Order: sequence, then structure tokens, then C-alpha cells
Amino acid sequence: MSLEALRNRLPEYAKDLKLNLGSLATEPVLDQQKLAGTFVVSALASRNAEVTAAIVAEFGPKLSPEALTAAKAAAAIMGMNNIYYRFTHLVGGDYAKMPAKLRMNVMAKPGVDKVDFELWSLAVSAVNGCGMCMEAHEKVVRAAGLGQEQVQAAVRIAAVVHAVAAVLDGEDALAGTVRAAA
Repeated sequence: MSLEALRNRLPEYAKDLKLNLGSLATEPVLDQQKLAGTFVVSALASRNAEVTAAIVAEFGPKLSPEALTAAKAAAAIMGMNNIYYRFTHLVGGDYAKMPAKLRMNVMAKPGVDKVDFELWSLAVSAVNGCGMCMEAHEKVVRAAGLGQEQVQAAVRIAAVVHAVAAVLDGEDALAGTVRAAA
């Protein structure tokens, strides 16, 4: 499935998502690797097979094999970290002072420029709702020279991709309910 086919699958009530998905696919403030990787990690974090397949088909070829692997690694490691660090942040107490004892080696050697991996980690953290991780990754990418517009573009991509996944999940669930009730 192509990005265009994915856009066409969205119902009329999600027209804004369709328009946003199209305009963000050519977002000019992000270079090709940052843009493509942000789409890929956002799709993976959104956990919808159709959205992931369409976005990886569209943006995967725009990434080197190493960058595609790094994007997958960012989605994977942040899937773990977002749960753990959201817990430590929300529960408080001494948990934040305790060593995590979780392997995170890929963050030291992600296989792409550190700023790209950090931006992708920020996008995944936005999808997963980990404020502590969002703050940490935003500081790193800003210190590495990315501007607010680039950070905002990455988070806008994450928001739209996640919303597209949610709409399609909802439509599929409703279609299943209608069939089951018939």
C-alpha cells in the first residue's frame, strides 16, 4: 500500500488527517533522512500494521539500510524506555534514583547521526506520551542545533501518523462490529 492509498482509505470525517499526512510528507524543514525516519518510527510506535506497511513502503527506500535499522531500533528502545521512565516520573519516590538496569546500548551507537536518532526517539516518546523522555530528547536535539520548527515538524508527523492509525483501527473495529451484528 502506498501513502496515497493510505490517505484514500481515511473516511471523510478524517479529511484533516488526510491533508496533514500529504503536506507533512514533503515537510521542508527536515532533511530527507530526518523526515523519512520520523515517519517510520511514528508508524511503528502507532502499532497499526496497515499504517506501518504503507509508511515503510513509502519512506523506507528513502533511508539507507543502516538508517532504516536505526529507525526501527529507536522505536524499539523507546517502546521500552517510555514505559519505564514514565513510571519513574509519575510514581516519584526513589524509583528515579535507582539504576534502570535495562540495556540501552543502541543509544550510544545507533548507526546514524546521533541527532537523527534522538529526533526519532523524541517522536516515539510523543506517541507514547512520556513527558520525561520528550523533555530529555528535545534538549539533546536543540543542543545539537535543531530548531524549534524541526522539533515541531517531527512531533506533528508523530501526531498525524498516530491519529491515522487510531482512525483506521476504529474503522476496522466498527466494520467488525457491524459484520458480527448482522
